[in-house]
This record gives sequence, C-alpha cells and structure tokens, in this order.
Amino acid sequence: MLMSSYDQLLVIVSIFVAFLASYTALDMAGRVATSTGKAARVWLVGGGFAMGIGIWSMHFIGMLAMNLAMVMSYDPLLTLISMFVAVVASIFALWIVCYGELVFARLMVGALAMATGVVAMHYIGMAALMFEPGIVWDWRWIALSIAIALGASTAALWLAFKLRQGEGHLALLRAGAALIMGAAIAGMHYSGMAAASFPMGSHATQMGVNSSWLAMLVVVVTLSILGITLVVSTLDARLQARTSVLASSLAEANRELAQLALHDNLTRLPNRILLEDRLDQALSKAVREETAFALMFMDLDGFKAVNDAFGHHVGDNLLVAVTERMKNLLIGHHTLARLGGDEFVLLVEISEPNDAAAVADMLVKAIDEPFLISRYELVVSLSIGIAVYPGDGNDERELMFNADAAMYHTKNNGRNGYNFFQPSMNTIAQNQLQLINDLWLAQEHDELRLFYQPKFCAPQGPIVGFEALIRWQHPQRGLLSPDIFLPLAEKTGLIVSIGNWVINEACRQLSVWHRMGNTQWSIAVNLSSLQFEQAGLVETVVAALKKHQISPELLTLEVTETTAMRDPDESVRILTELTELGVKASIDDFGTGYSSLLYLKRLPASELKIDRAFVNELHTQSEDATIVTAIVALAQTLNLKVVAEGVETEEQQAFLTGLGCNSLQGYLLGKPVPPEQVPHLKLYAGNHESNRTPEQKKAAEEKIPVSKAV
Repeated sequence: MLMSSYDQLLVIVSIFVAFLASYTALDMAGRVATSTGKAARVWLVGGGFAMGIGIWSMHFIGMLAMNLAMVMSYDPLLTLISMFVAVVASIFALWIVCYGELVFARLMVGALAMATGVVAMHYIGMAALMFEPGIVWDWRWIALSIAIALGASTAALWLAFKLRQGEGHLALLRAGAALIMGAAIAGMHYSGMAAASFPMGSHATQMGVNSSWLAMLVVVVTLSILGITLVVSTLDARLQARTSVLASSLAEANRELAQLALHDNLTRLPNRILLEDRLDQALSKAVREETAFALMFMDLDGFKAVNDAFGHHVGDNLLVAVTERMKNLLIGHHTLARLGGDEFVLLVEISEPNDAAAVADMLVKAIDEPFLISRYELVVSLSIGIAVYPGDGNDERELMFNADAAMYHTKNNGRNGYNFFQPSMNTIAQNQLQLINDLWLAQEHDELRLFYQPKFCAPQGPIVGFEALIRWQHPQRGLLSPDIFLPLAEKTGLIVSIGNWVINEACRQLSVWHRMGNTQWSIAVNLSSLQFEQAGLVETVVAALKKHQISPELLTLEVTETTAMRDPDESVRILTELTELGVKASIDDFGTGYSSLLYLKRLPASELKIDRAFVNELHTQSEDATIVTAIVALAQTLNLKVVAEGVETEEQQAFLTGLGCNSLQGYLLGKPVPPEQVPHLKLYAGNHESNRTPEQKKAAEEKIPVSKAV
C-alpha cells in the first residue's frame, strides 16, 4: 500500500471550515425560525446552500490535505454531485429544525437523512479520485464513519433546534455548540479517510482537476461564501433586533395611547369612551341572555367646597381616595368609570333591583366616612341615581339620561343617598336640559341683561359707583336671577364667554354715564373662577377699556377669596398684571374662605368686600360683629378700603360706618336696577322721607330687611 501523509495546514483549515460551517448552520436555523413568508424561504435556501458548501468544503479540503506518491486528480462531475448532495442534505436539515416541534421521531428521521447525505457526499467525493487500480476499503472504519455521521447529525439537529431562538449569551452558546459539531464532522471525515487504502503502483488514469491549485480555490471560495453569509445574517439580525425594539416601543406607545384614550388620567378608571363601549356590550348581553343590569350615576356632595378651600392638589388626592374605597368594595362583573370632575358611573350586573339598592347603600355609607388627605380630615357624601335595564331605558343615551335625572333628584332631596329612576324625574331633568340649550343661544339672541346696584360712600352717599349684576331675560320664563343659570353656565363652560360679555357691556354702559356727566362713577365686575383662570383675561379687559375709552382705575374686578386662594402664586401674578394697567382689584366674599395672611398681603388688591352672610345677623354683641370688626381692622392695617354688602337695616348701616367701612351696598340704600333707571337714582340715600323708596319705607315700618320687603 502507498504511504500517505497529511498537510497539517490544510488539516487545520479543514477543521476551521467545519467549525465555521457548523456555526453558519446554527445561525441560519435562527434566521429561518425568526422569519416568516418569503424571507424565511430565502434564508432556508440560502442558508442551506452556504452550510452545504461549508460541509462539502471541509471534506474536500481534508481529501486535498492527503499526500500520496502520485498525482491526485478528481472527476469534475462526481465532485459537483458530492457538493450537490451536501447542499440538499443541509437544506433538509434546516427545514427539519425550523418548522414545528422536534419530537424524537422527527429528530431521528432528520438525523438519518442528514447522515445519509453526509456519508454519500463523502464517499462520492472519494470516488471522484481518478486512479487505478482503485481504493481498498476497510469496512470497519466505514461503519465507524457512518456511526459518527449519524451521531453528529443527531447532535447537530438537536443543538440547532435548541439554539435557534433566544437572547443573552446565544452567540457564545452557538460558538460552543459549533466546536462540538465541527469536531464531530471532522471525526467522521478522517475516520472515513482512514477506511481508504491505496495499492502500490497506483497511478492516475487521466488528468482531471489538479489539486495543486484546487485546494486554494476551494478554501477561498468557501470562506468567502460562509463569511458573506454570516455578515449578511449578522446585519439582518441587528436590523431585526432594531425593528423588534421599535415594534416593541411602538406597541408600548400604542398601549399607553389606548390607556390615555380609554382611561381617566387621574384615577386610571375607564373614561366615557370605554364606559360607552362596556354599556353597549352590557346591552347586547342583556338582550341575548335576558339578564338585567343597573347603571348608577354618582356625584360627590361637598367636593367643590373642598377643592376651593384646600386647592386642586388635595381635591385630586380626594378623588383618588374615593376611587380606591369604591373599588375595594365592588365585586363581580362591573365597570366603575369617571366622567370628569366629581362624577362617577357604575355599571353592574344584577339579578333584581334590590341588588342595585344594596350596592348603592354600601357605597353611600362607605363614602360618608371621613378621608384623611394631607393631614386634613375631609368629609364628603355621595348622591346616586339608579337606572335599571330593562325598564328604565332602551339604549345607552336613555339609560344615562335617566340615571342622571335620578341622581339630581337625590341631590334635590337632601343628598347623601340614592334614588331609583321614576318617569316623573324626567320633567325636572328635561327642564334643566332645555334651560342649558336656551343658554347657549342667550348671547346670540341678546337676552342677557346687566342690572346695576349702587355703591354709596358710607354712611349714605353720594353714589361712587355700581356693581354690575347679570340677569337673563328668558323669552318664556321671564327675568331669571343668576343663581338659576350661572351654575349651568359654569358646568357647560359658557361662563367664560358670558363673563367677557359682562366686562365689555359694563364698560360700554359706564362710558354712557360718563358722557352724561357722571365722570366720577366707577364700575365693579365679578369674575368667576373659570374666567379668572383663562389665558386671555388681561387682553379682554384691555380691549374693553380701549374700545369704550374708560380710564382703568374706574374699573374694579371682584375675585372671590376662595378663587384667589386656589392658586395664590398664580393669583398674585394675574392681579399684578391687571393692577399694573391701573385696574383695581377687590377680594369679594371676604371671610368665607381660608386665606393665608402672607398671600393676602402679597395680593395687589385695593379693597376687601365683606360678605353679606356676616352683615345679615349683624348686631353689636354678635359673633358676626366680632368677625366684621376684625376684617375691617385687618383691611385698615393693610391700607385696603372696605366695602360691606347686604346692608338692609339702619342699625347695620350705622355699625358698619362706625367701624370705618368706606362704601356700603344693600337694599336699604339701593337695589339693583336696569341701566335706564340709574339716572333717576338719588345720589344720597338719606334717612328723611323724601329720599326713601317705597320699599325702604315699608321695611322701616315693619322693621324687616328691605330685601324681604320687595
């Protein structure tokens, strides 16, 4: 037999190619497994080709590494056939591990097919050697090579399946697995080579492909194919990872947007949109299964007072606490939603109306317990209106409207309780809804009016100015006082446009009086909390003053104490901006809120207005007298003028004048009148009969407040 030896460099190169081909196989399995559609098929074919070329090249380079005492040449056709077999076997192996579960039977079938392909590739490649008399085979080594091929194929398929997907140290695990697979492939090849012996006198039959340059060509081409495949795979993996991150970020952003779109930001409860969807589902289910559910409209009693007194931060924390307390009590299929402000809605499945009553009673009692918020013990209550399906409505809108009507019925009957909807409640609710609709058109139809109540220099004159008070000349209901429609205006947001109209109209009327010669008169306008907080307030005031040529110091803007203290720093900023223009600021209803003297000193106000609640019960020894005395003393210390409103008796007039009040308002001196009656008012409100109005005379005779006499 001819003595053979191996080129150590080519042996090392062949083992490296085996490792690289194994790593490519594992990487391609990952690419195919994480791709879909056409991309998966491209990776399957392309990856199988690169992997097959790599395995074939390892075997062929190993054959080229063998040195014999004769010229080695190869049959081109058989060489290409052996390469084709390797590629087909590799594509089949990738398909085995990348689709479906790798159960034992599937693994063994795949391993057998893969081993058959590798063995066929190797021995077809050996048969491509062109010499005579031919190879002498040792069947023991052949059997060993086949066993190694089967074992290597089984291990390769199993490892490729396990490492096809994952994160973290996946590349390192694949490299370790590729070393094992490369060693197994090399072991199969060199055991197969050991089975071949070459008789003495063997010689080449003809010149085929010369091995002198073939080894270099195969190495370069194979490494290029494997290298390009891995580079493309790596770039695709990075792109896919970035795409995955972007997709994950987009999905998270979509989830957050859905959360924001369907849930209340403060309480995280479902909002109106999600509630409507849940209500639609509840209606469908109730119709389909002939079941019942209750819709409860809930409103917190006393929440506005808490919000005004302690600020929005405490109010928000109270809403969260109320939400948590209700959520902890509710069980079963239900949806608790917040519509906004202090309005909540509960949708709950029931078997009979008594179930709804039990739930409502439980919630009312729970909310009635005090809440400890930011060191304050706060007390609110719950008013609930209940509409039951079927019976109280056939669709979402009707059920919501009827539950809302029942809730207002609860509020009008003492609050802190619940009521089931009754058809008679709709009359009240519909009247209110109609009034809201009419209010939207009131400005457009020129139905709003301003009445003017004179302000007298204490004790009885002359008139120094007027306070503008709004009325609504409703076409059907007549003249409506502000307590009827202003709460609706605040609820709908119309209060801002109405307030802006009041500023402009008051300035217009004042300019008329100035042209009539009453140039010393001033005008006072009340600002609602919403109007005070609007961004364009200063621009509205400036525009009205400029349009009607009113001197800024003749306009007084009255802000309630609770409004001013809601956000003291912002109130200081707004009032400073207004007073720098020359406009005067007055703190209205002083003594009814929770002022900080520190902020009160900072507020650029020119006067304090004592609330009528203190003046009504005013007499020398009363607690109200003590409070009023303290307010006047505080104002004088801060160099603020004092206006007292609600003066209805001569005793009140004398007492307030004695304390040092600068101006007085009230039915004793003059009631609110329309602008056309102002020129007929007496400049002084003296005590003699000629200066008294009929109402004042009647009040004096019967010794009752003037406001009750008219």
